Amino acid sequence: MGRISVIALATIAIGSLSIAATAQNPQATYKALGAAAAKPSATIPYGKEDLQVGDLRMPAGNGPFPVAMIIHGGCWRASVDNRSGIAAVADALTKRGFATWNVEYRRLGDAGGGWPGTFSDIAAAEDKLADLAGKYRLDLSRVIIVGHSSGAHLALWAASRSKLPAPWNVTRIRPAAVVAIDGPGALAPFVGIDADVCGEPVIVPLMGGTPNEKPAEYRIASPMNNLPLGTRQLLVEGQLGPLMEPYSAAARASGDKVEVLSPVDANHFDIVTPNTPNGVAVVDFIATKALPAKR
Repeated sequence: MGRISVIALATIAIGSLSIAATAQNPQATYKALGAAAAKPSATIPYGKEDLQVGDLRMPAGNGPFPVAMIIHGGCWRASVDNRSGIAAVADALTKRGFATWNVEYRRLGDAGGGWPGTFSDIAAAEDKLADLAGKYRLDLSRVIIVGHSSGAHLALWAASRSKLPAPWNVTRIRPAAVVAIDGPGALAPFVGIDADVCGEPVIVPLMGGTPNEKPAEYRIASPMNNLPLGTRQLLVEGQLGPLMEPYSAAARASGDKVEVLSPVDANHFDIVTPNTPNGVAVVDFIATKALPAKR
């Protein structure tokens, strides 16, 4: 799919997004359910900065437990979302038997946010699981990374680290699967569209320049540029599905295993609100499809 057709389709999706948000306020419902989620078993730092923390929720049983690292969205901006919003998804997956690691990280508007700090935080949070495995009986062979919206991009990026140049490829975790929920797999094609989706330009501020000015940085930061990831991928296409289609096609063409869920009449937020039919479908998709049955 060419850039022009991607932009045209994305414009349709963006219009639907704003209309749905005004009519039903699903974003408020998503945040309210997140705020009501069960408290984490522990909140653990993975770095020295205040925002370098994650909430660990543990399922019932003795383990070892599969792990879902959860990355919230919010247009890569500190003012839009935080880990509280997506806590209901973490809670729902914990009830399905996953230990969940719902991470916070620095974004635009935070000191140190943007390139490379945002990416360094995601990498450090991912690697922190190796330190937690013994105490919490985590099965590091069954780690999945789940991200929504801009968090979908960061989840794919975290799964791409083994394909990146040093120091990004020095990783202690090799995820068994990655789940990208309604977010882009490449940054450069999102430039221009981002102002409509996010209310202001975010990609150029995030990366510290345009794709022409920072080609090496964009290449490292865009999972689509580093296919095949060599990791099973579950993609959930909601209102930003048109932005995901070029990535899913490229991932399949590279030889990666890709499975797509396209919920009916999906809203960008109802798919991460586990008390809605689409939210239930997404949680079930993750819980039943991300990992093979343990023998």
